Formats: sequence, C-alpha cells, structure tokens
Amino acid sequence: MTLTTSGNQFLLDGKPFRILSGAMHYFRVVPEYWRDRLGKMKAFGLNTVETYCAWNLHEPRRGEFRFEGMLDVVKFTQIAAEVGLKVIVRPGPYICSEWDFGGLPSWLLKDPAMQVRCAYPPFLEAVDGYFEALLPRLAPLQSTHGGPIIAMQVENEYGSYGNDQNYLRYLVDGMRCRGIDSFLFTSDGPRDGCLQGGTLPDIFKTVNFAFNAGTALAKLREYQPEGPLMVMEFWSGWFDHWGEQHHISADSSDSIQRSVDTLDELLSLGASVNFYMFHGGTNFGFMNGANLETTGYQADVTSYDYACVLDEAGDPAPRYTAYREILRKYVELPTGSNPEPSVKAAYGWVEMTESCGLWEALEAISRAQKSLTPLPMEMVDQDYGFILYRTRIGGPRPEGQLRARDLHDRALVFLDGKFHTTLDRETEQESTDIEIPASGLRIDLLVENMGRVNFGPGLHDRKGILDGVTFADQFQFGWENYPLPMQNLNKLRFTPLVEAHQACPTFYRAQFQVDKAAHTFLALPGWTKGVVWLNGFNLGRYWDRGPQQTLYIPGPLLKSGENELIVFELHGRQRARVEFRDKPDLG
Repeated sequence: MTLTTSGNQFLLDGKPFRILSGAMHYFRVVPEYWRDRLGKMKAFGLNTVETYCAWNLHEPRRGEFRFEGMLDVVKFTQIAAEVGLKVIVRPGPYICSEWDFGGLPSWLLKDPAMQVRCAYPPFLEAVDGYFEALLPRLAPLQSTHGGPIIAMQVENEYGSYGNDQNYLRYLVDGMRCRGIDSFLFTSDGPRDGCLQGGTLPDIFKTVNFAFNAGTALAKLREYQPEGPLMVMEFWSGWFDHWGEQHHISADSSDSIQRSVDTLDELLSLGASVNFYMFHGGTNFGFMNGANLETTGYQADVTSYDYACVLDEAGDPAPRYTAYREILRKYVELPTGSNPEPSVKAAYGWVEMTESCGLWEALEAISRAQKSLTPLPMEMVDQDYGFILYRTRIGGPRPEGQLRARDLHDRALVFLDGKFHTTLDRETEQESTDIEIPASGLRIDLLVENMGRVNFGPGLHDRKGILDGVTFADQFQFGWENYPLPMQNLNKLRFTPLVEAHQACPTFYRAQFQVDKAAHTFLALPGWTKGVVWLNGFNLGRYWDRGPQQTLYIPGPLLKSGENELIVFELHGRQRARVEFRDKPDLG
C-alpha cells in the first residue's frame, strides 16, 4: 500500500484518499491511554494519526538509546494500526513542538562551536547516530511494507530557521539509505522565506497555519503548482507560557468560530488536514520548551492541553462538536455519540509529613565539580533540572552589585545559607546589591533550567550561568558546581516534619492511600514554585504565577493502596499540604 499523488489528490494504493489526521505525541501520553486516545480519534472521523519523535528522549546520552515504555514508538504505531488509523511520522531531528530544545539533545551544546540544523559536520554525525537507531525500527512499519506509516517528514518548519539545502538533502539521503521508501514531505509557514528556505524541488510541500486558509493555500500553490493541498498543522489551539492567560480562557466564541470557519474553508478547497493538536497531553518532567522573542524569554507551562480537540485528560473539548459538524459536510463519519468524559477522582487533602532540606541533602544527591568560573549545565554533562554554584567572597567589602552574567534562567541567591533574592532571565534581573562582612560571605546561586528555547534563532540555549559572576565589577573565581538533575531521589533522607521550612528549598514527602486509581488533578494552594514526583514519576513544574494551577495525574501513575508524593518547593512553606481534585485549573 503506497501513498502517491495524481493531479491534485492523494492516492492510497491507487485509490483517492483525503488525509484527515490528528496530532498526538506518544511521549506526552502514558502508554495505557494510547489506545483510548487513538480510538477517540478514529471515532471522531479521522483516518490518520501524526506524531513527532523526540530525539532528546530517545538518546538522552550520546550513544545510549531508549525505546521502551512511553518511548515505544513501534508499539504506538502498531496500536494505531489496530485501531484502524494510518500513521504520519515526523522524526526530526528537530521537531519544535514547544519541547525542550525542539527535541534536540542537550549534549550537542557541549561542543562550544556547535551549529545545529545545518551541514555542520559534528551535527550531521550526531544525526546519523540517531537515524541509525530510529529509522530501522520504523522502516518495516511503512505502508510500502504492509504497515500503517504512509508518510514521513523531512526536518520541521526548516524555512523558519535556515536555508541550507545541502542539509535538507543530507537528511533525505539519510532517510532513504536507512530503508525509508515511503512518501516524504516538508512543512513550513505559508510565507516566501519559509517556502524558499525550507523546501526541496523534488519533495512534497505542506503548510502550517491557524487562519486565512485561502491566502495560505494560494501561497503554497505558488511554490507547488500541482498536487494535493495539505495543511500539515492546522493549529486548533495554542500553548501557554508562565505568566500568560490560558488560551482556553482567552478564547472567545468568535475566535472558536473563526477556527471552525477556517476548517470549513480549507476542506472546501479540497485540502487534506492534520489537526495540531488533536490531543496535546502533558510536558511531563522538565521537557517543556520556551520562546525567545523581542519581548524576551518565556518558558512554557507543564500542561500541553493546547485548547484543542481532546483536552489534557483525553475528554472532548469545546471545539470537538463544532469541528465534527464541519467534517460531516465532506466525509461520512462513524455513527455513535460523542465520547463520555472519563471518571475523575477528588481524593482530597494530603498532609506532607516528612521533609529534607536541600542543604542537608546536597552532598548525598550531588558531587561538587570545581572550576574557575561557573560551568554551564552542558559542560558538566547535565541536561535538565537545577545546578548550584557556590563560592566564598572575603571581606570586609562595602555594598556592591553581585551579577550573574548571562543567566539562564532563574536563580535563587543565598548568603551564608539564607535566602536573599531571586534573579530572573525573563525580567532581565541579573544582579542584586550585597555587602560583605569582615568574616566573608558564602554565596550560593541555585539556578533552574526553565526550558530550552525550541523555536527561532535562539536555539543555542545553554543553561546555568554562561558568562561568570562579578561582584563590584570584579570577576569571582573559584567555584563549586553541584549538578542537580533530580533524576533519582532515593538518596534523600527524610525526617518527620515538625515545622515547615521557611524560604529554604526543601523536599516534602507524603504517603497516602488510594482505594481505586483514576484521573486526578493536583493542586498546591499556598505553595510558590517547584517540582512534583508521584511514585518516582516526574509530573512537572508548578508555579503560583499561573496560568496553570493544577498538575494532571493520569490514573495509571497511581497505585491502589499506598502512594508516595514528593514536592520540591523552592521558596519554603508554612503549611505543607496538597489537594487532589477532580477538575483541572489551567487558568
């Protein structure tokens, strides 16, 4: 079974085929729910599912590959076939997707001369290693070999970044020589620069947009005069940054109607479509990306609900019925009613009963690396999480400015172990005034990687303090670097919580009982900022700044019986308790 084109339509095994696809990323959804979400996609009326592959998850350390559990792209593809869906795979190497570093692995940035997404030989060598591990797994699943994969993408929105045609050709050749013989395509914004820089003459072109279908598809026609029209990303919602209004809240009925009208328009023009997203899922752990615009740095939230067709918990969202009624005008839809919302549980309040302060835990969970200047995370082989920089400044010294030069991204400043202030890349607050007593002062800077930039020219987003620390314009040399990736908390030594810690980074732990596991949402009222683990699984970040105020917990992450919850709070607590609710609060 082969996807081809004839005139202005797709053919599948020689028969006319309109691609009606929805985006869902296997790595944003627990495997136990893959079949459910894919089944809802099929029931909606779609015939295809599209997914990215996240290189940074599959190769977290160079040469070490993972394809198990949530990363089992082969199993995901097989389940899609069992449900009755074709599959479009977008393997990268770059995916954007509001994902850390656009899916590129952070270890690339250990090379100080690294140039990504171009024909820089060390980058191409790394891509070869990734393709060699990934593509032979996908090749047997192509429709040309009897499987469900009908098409694969070359790079992603490359014209929004560069114009290295040699690089794109290298990727095509790399895919072909590793057994990829299915239909290849590119996707770009419907603008001249994007369609000039991001395409190849012999590779099928698609475009991405939210509105103005006629204008966008007319621009595609300028660069591809013949062939079916394909909207690879019909943006059916949008993502959130910390500190913004949630896009569902910001959505007016007028904007939803405009989106519905755009879908109607593109279908009336005969276009195939991929809903981006159909089901967004969650940026679990530290995997959210960020944007770097003229307005500055903005990190994405943990939820990838995306205000799209199925919400974060997999239930029909407000757009579901409206979109489906438009589809009904153009294709015969499956019979049956809309899916019922899944059962959610409100387990109520849970008191944190144990704690472990960061200062007490530091030597157990990290080992200091000494250096003249603070080292970026990538230089100590760290990908995500936090890093602590420690030095001592002798005194006495009158009040002067302590500056973390080129801070990426947010730092808590401690003086002799006591919290002083917060420095923040987003607000461009990189300095604070301090005075050094005669006895001197220990300086601790706890820096959080808030997410690497995933789009645009700011991709080379190394983390930590990149250009040293000065006091009164004097560089301070002699540092201890404590990497804190937070990948293994087993070495924490918890003690009974007598009184909650004040203004001190602290791990809090609770053990609680659940009779029956179900979807739930974790609220942390009164907490400020931190990270949560449930039974060892990193649920992601919380921040009272919003818009997101709850963390989604898929039912399979809970156990019937005893469960363990660990919260790492950066700013201390007066009363350490959390609440499990049956409704989300995304702002």
